[in-house]
Amino acid sequence: MKVDIVDTLRQSEYTGENRCEPCTVLNLVIAALLGSLVARKSKLGGWVAVSVSVGLIYLRGYLIPGTPTLTKQYLPPTILRWFGKDTEPDIATGFDGLDAADESTTDAAQGATQTDEAATMEDATTSDTDSTTAEQLSSSDDLEDFFVAHGILELCADADDLCLTESFEAAWFEEIETLADEEVSTEAVVEAFGLEDDDRQFDLVTQDEARLLKSESRRIGQWPSRPALIADIAASRVLQSQIPSWDTYEPQKKGQVLNSLRMFLETCPTTGGDIQIGEEVVESCCSTHKVFAVTCEETGERLFEHRVTDVEA
Repeated sequence: MKVDIVDTLRQSEYTGENRCEPCTVLNLVIAALLGSLVARKSKLGGWVAVSVSVGLIYLRGYLIPGTPTLTKQYLPPTILRWFGKDTEPDIATGFDGLDAADESTTDAAQGATQTDEAATMEDATTSDTDSTTAEQLSSSDDLEDFFVAHGILELCADADDLCLTESFEAAWFEEIETLADEEVSTEAVVEAFGLEDDDRQFDLVTQDEARLLKSESRRIGQWPSRPALIADIAASRVLQSQIPSWDTYEPQKKGQVLNSLRMFLETCPTTGGDIQIGEEVVESCCSTHKVFAVTCEETGERLFEHRVTDVEA
């Protein structure tokens, strides 16, 4: 019976790793004030009030109803940082990249050859050849040029926009079908992003609907759903067969390409149903943000998400 009561009171979304420390501190202060007021009439009552309050905070994450919502809306980011909290919720964009040291080394190398790369990129677009160091994929325009040059996107027949070419879409969904009924393995993800030669150990972790790729306990990729991850693996296999130098691309470059390509899906990868595009909300323990989201209409599985402010910028 006691266990049932505890389980009823417990709220895992606000405790453990999801606990909001600022909320906890605020509620502990309130509990102390409440206890001191009660203690003026009864010391025993004061201790009971504090004990019950602390117990509720431990189990529920807060004492005063609505504290998490109020914290997300009104607590300044500066105060959140005092508690070591990231003020930005995790956006499941796909492959994030390797550790900061690798990224800084890559950026330095790219910066040293930026002028040559820009010129070579123009040649690559017209000649339909490519190399990892020859392409700058830092903006949406660069990516669109890349997709068009390699026969991945073309002008839509009925709209002033870009759509998947029939040949690429057919090849992509053929690969998706081979993966849809299989268990997605860590090895398949590692191969898709060219991480086979890395000495680190990688693990694919399921967290609710999301799929996380971790390296030595550090997250290097997060997909909003299983279909999103399957779409990336399948697309990588198609690109490997269609772009001769795909295997030479750095993992970060592959991530840029695959993360963006997923946005052009017009049907859900695993069910074949329609997709819907709109704004949704993602939450961390202490903040909320709107995201631009592409979602499977039938299942609600999210395929792509991006911060609304980033899209507007």
